[in-house]
Parts: sequence; C-alpha cells; structure tokens
Amino acid sequence: MTNPSSIQVGVAQGAVWIKVEGKGSFQNSTSLKEFSKEMVARGHRHFVIDLNACPVMDSTFMGTLAGLALKIRTEGTGEIQVINLNERNHSLLCNLGLDQLLKVENSQGSAVETQVQTHALTAAATDKLTEATTMLEAHEAVVAVAPENVTKFKDVLEFLRQDIQARQ
Repeated sequence: MTNPSSIQVGVAQGAVWIKVEGKGSFQNSTSLKEFSKEMVARGHRHFVIDLNACPVMDSTFMGTLAGLALKIRTEGTGEIQVINLNERNHSLLCNLGLDQLLKVENSQGSAVETQVQTHALTAAATDKLTEATTMLEAHEAVVAVAPENVTKFKDVLEFLRQDIQARQ
C-alpha cells in the first residue's frame, strides 16, 4: 500500500508556501497547477516549495514546478524557492536542469516557515483528458527549461499527445 500524499498551502509574508507531504506526482500535479495559477492571478510572485516530507518527485510534478517558474518569469519578477530537499530530490532537479530555473536550497526550515498557517489543498477533480493535458504541459515545461531533456522525454511526449488526441 502506498502512503497518500497531500499538499499543504498557505500565504505568509508575501510568499505562497507549498508543503509537499508524500510523493510529488502526476496525481497531485493538477491541483498544484490550478492553485498556483490562481495565486499568480492574484499577484503572487514568490513561492516557497517545502520538500521536507517529500521522499521523491516524478517528472510531471517537477515539470509542474518548472511550468510555474516559467509563468512567473513571463509575468516579470518573482521566484520559486525549493527548500528542505533530500539528496534524491536535489539530484532529480539538477539532472533535468531545473536548478537553473528554481532557487534550490538545501537549508532547513526558517522561523517564518513555522509560523505559516496552512491548509490541505483540495484535490482537483480530474478526468483522464485533464490529467494527460497536465502531464503533457509539465513535460513540455521541462523541455523548455533544458532542451536536452527532449531526448529523455521524447517517447512520453509523443504518447501523451496521441492520448490527448484520442480522448478529444
């Protein structure tokens, strides 16, 4: 049995705090994407992603973070700060070149972090088409950040495009 994952969110001192508890995966990426889009629409440009309780992330989740960072970049100033990474998550982000886009810090939590009032992010109701679209957008973001990633995800991208076309 796998442990259920959840995402806790809150806003404090001008930053949107996102705490991932459990695996960061395609299963919670749509919720994260929708929440982040809403926060950017409300004018937020500083996000702190706390991975202290996240043992691993999949490529869709990392691509969702990359997509958010790319969106913030097009909106002007802002940053995505990733904190409390374990060695595996740090390696995953670096291997995809996402450390060039995200502010990756291995530092442990701060005093501000302990004061953040968070609540669980409600899971987005998704159908297979929405899920596949989120996955495709995430993988396209990973390739946009580091074009050499196209060789890693070429088959995934093609499969997702075909899956979306078949579902439409």
